[in-house]
Amino acid sequence: MTSEVKKLIENIYEAIGETPLLRLKRIVKHYDVEGDIYAKLEYLNPGYSKKDRPALQMIEEAERSGELKPGQTVVELTSGNTGTGLALVCGAKGHPFVAVMSEGNSPERARMMRALGAEVVLVPQSEGAVEGQVSGRDLELVERRTGALVMEREAFRADQFRLDSSYRAHLENTAVEMWEQSDGRIDCFVDLVGSGGTFEGCAEKLKSYRSDIRCYVAEPAAAAVYAGCPLSNGGRHRIQGCGYAMDLPKIKRKHIDGCVQVTDEDACRTTRDLARLEGCFVGISSGANVWAAIQLLRGKERGGTIALTLNDSGLKYLSSDLFP
Repeated sequence: MTSEVKKLIENIYEAIGETPLLRLKRIVKHYDVEGDIYAKLEYLNPGYSKKDRPALQMIEEAERSGELKPGQTVVELTSGNTGTGLALVCGAKGHPFVAVMSEGNSPERARMMRALGAEVVLVPQSEGAVEGQVSGRDLELVERRTGALVMEREAFRADQFRLDSSYRAHLENTAVEMWEQSDGRIDCFVDLVGSGGTFEGCAEKLKSYRSDIRCYVAEPAAAAVYAGCPLSNGGRHRIQGCGYAMDLPKIKRKHIDGCVQVTDEDACRTTRDLARLEGCFVGISSGANVWAAIQLLRGKERGGTIALTLNDSGLKYLSSDLFP
């Protein structure tokens, strides 16, 4: 496959997408597994995460339909990544943006959104919560504050959990790029689910290319609801931006061929290994994705080729103990 270098662009959001696909051969060798892991380097988007894609898709589809008016305020809840994408897209398109985020998320995310011109509203965590471990109960509090702000500001809600545009970004772009970059050499796809848009968009598109491609949901071990496991530790875990212990509106269960659980410890260790061995300085959810792939290559997908995304940058976690 040959690719063309993008010409001069006029807006930062034109830099979103067309990220490289990297074969993680050093990780595969280090963990002594048989097969290949193809990682989409989504942390190289301008907002340093895969969430730039749905941010752009949601805003542009809403502008085309007339649901989002020129200069209208945009509001959305976020763990930081969708908010960062919306901040840079809305800034370039002239929409004020309000990000609503739990105080349990890393502070780098709030600082970055503010630097990009966003107003950031931080919501205290639920009683008994642990900083750095955002649960479904914490997300409920953020959702309530978000709804109130939408009404107060007469804003457009860029609802990543419910808008079809949030998963179409991956259906029409991420999965297509993966398929073309790999020359169709994909046996399965695995994704740690947050809003569910990446999993659903990629699973639907990849299965349309070849119906026997298997698609796996990865989940924090403490909040593995799709695997049917009871919550442990109150559903709290360290893997930010995912594992909210809830059914996700965008995910169709017919696309789920299996589930993989990931502990905090395995996700952290694999994240550090990605930096040390592959030069991929990414966040904890990326490590969780790769650990899930390693488990699959040790089991039912031995010898296969697994595609996944490296979701966001390790720069967003420097205040945590992810990188001692």
